[in-house]
This record gives sequence, structure tokens and C-alpha cells, in this order.
Amino acid sequence: MLVGGGRRGHVQPYPIFFGKLIIMKPVMRFTWLMVLLAPSVLSLGAAAQEGPLDKSEPKGVAPEQIIQHFATKEKEFKEARDQYTYRQEVKVQTLDGNTVTGEYQEVFDVLFDDKGKRLENVVFAPQSSIENGGISITKEDLSDIRNRLPFVLTSDEIPEYSILYVGQQQEDELHCYVFDIAPKTIEKDRRYFQGRVWVDDHDFQIVKTYGKTVPDIRTKKGENLFPKFTTWREQIDGKYWFPTYTRADDTLHFSMQEVHIREIVKYENYRRFGSNVKITYEGKEVQKEKEQKKPDQQQPQK
Repeated sequence: MLVGGGRRGHVQPYPIFFGKLIIMKPVMRFTWLMVLLAPSVLSLGAAAQEGPLDKSEPKGVAPEQIIQHFATKEKEFKEARDQYTYRQEVKVQTLDGNTVTGEYQEVFDVLFDDKGKRLENVVFAPQSSIENGGISITKEDLSDIRNRLPFVLTSDEIPEYSILYVGQQQEDELHCYVFDIAPKTIEKDRRYFQGRVWVDDHDFQIVKTYGKTVPDIRTKKGENLFPKFTTWREQIDGKYWFPTYTRADDTLHFSMQEVHIREIVKYENYRRFGSNVKITYEGKEVQKEKEQKKPDQQQPQK
């Protein structure tokens, strides 16, 4: 931004929220320090239905095996999600105390055309007033909304990250292994996730994510800072855990001022598209169902 479920239920989301900004102010020297995340680095907000963190080692399986197992499942999930249609609703707000000073909204459907090509269809995009809060949406914001908030860590991406096992924790009815994740290096023009993930000990899939996209960007043109967010997943079609809800509520500390930003992102109406691409689960092809209709093209209620 620029100045100027299923079989085993789901992890219940709780109020938090998200957003990103650039503020055109005199630039402070930017230094990136890559660290493995710990509670002192990203203080995890207390959430209801979340048990205490048990730092004991997992029984009968090594942390490295868990990492390889869930990374393989994540790769399968990523390929499967690319064969689903869904609706994504985005709301970004700036606040002064409890007063909303600016707002950006967008609702779009992720669909396929007659040739099976993936596309987006915007169904609701009212005039933005986010500039009244002193910011505007950047290309990094839009990219993160689509690609980083629904964070996926596949076996192909594992070598790029340092992954630290930190314990086990109950999330609602799910027992999870907990890992802190940070990029090993920061490549130019690349975006990464830095934070914490919860992996279900039954399906070995990520069911919750907390952290932020990195790096923050400070140049002569301004400051592009990124807030902490939480994404929850739910089990869809009894197989994969799909992102369904992202929230963030954070104060971004720019060199000349602080900006309180709040956002909520919803992912709804997941429906498998009737393509010729095979979807596998645990090495077996998932049988196709009838091709689903496209999500309703109606304006959402406010």
C-alpha cells in the first residue's frame, strides 16, 4: 500500500486481521536480519481453544520425518487446489482507534474458462476509500492476498527454509505438531513466509499458519511493510485442508508514523472443476464427481 469442514471438523478462527502498506516518507536505513522464529520474535496471540505448547519430542517419529511427510502432502494439496473453483472475499481497513478511516474491498471468483484455463472474475469491487486512511494498495499486497496468505510449503520449497520443531499443541479437536519457519536467504524480488505452522498429526497437513510475508521493503520511493496474519484451514471433500479464513490486526511502524490496519479474507464455495487433470491423495487417484456449477455471481451482502 502506498501513501500519498470435514470428517474431523476444523480449526475455529478467532478475531485477528491483515494488511500491507507503503508510506511515502523519508527512508530509514533498512537492515534485514534473518532469524529462526521463536515466541520472542513473533509473539503468538492467545486464541481460545488452543492448548498449552508441549515441547517434548514426538513419539515414534522424528521431526525431520514429519517435515518430509507434510511437505509431500502440501505438494499434493497445491496441485489439487489448482483444480478447484472458489470465491475469495477481501476487506482491508485503516483505523484511528475504533473508527474506520479507509476501506478497500474486492470479491472475485477463481474459475476456469471453456478451455480449462484458470482465471479470476471480479464480482464486487466498490470504490475504494483506503486513500482516506493515508495508504493505497500495492502490487505486493495483491500478490500476497492471492499467494502468500494461503501459505503452502511443498517438498520443492523445503530447501529454501530453515524449519525448527518447537513442540505439540492442541488446536480445537486437532492434535498438532508445531514448527517455526524462516527463509534461509532472501533473494531479490522474491517473497517468503516467516512464522509458525501447525501440522495435524493424523493427516500430516498444515491446518493453521501464523506469521508474515518477508522482507519488508524500504526504498527511496517509500516503505512497504507487512503485518502479521493468521490463516485457518478446513478439510474439504474429506481429504485436503484448504485455507478458508485469514485475519490480521496489526500496527505498522513506519519511519514517520504508525498505521493501524485490519483485514479479513474469506475463501468460500470450494468446488472441484471437471478437468482432465488427475488429483491424487496418498498416492491414489481421487475419483471425479460431476462438474460443479460456478459460484453465484451475486453481490455479497454487506
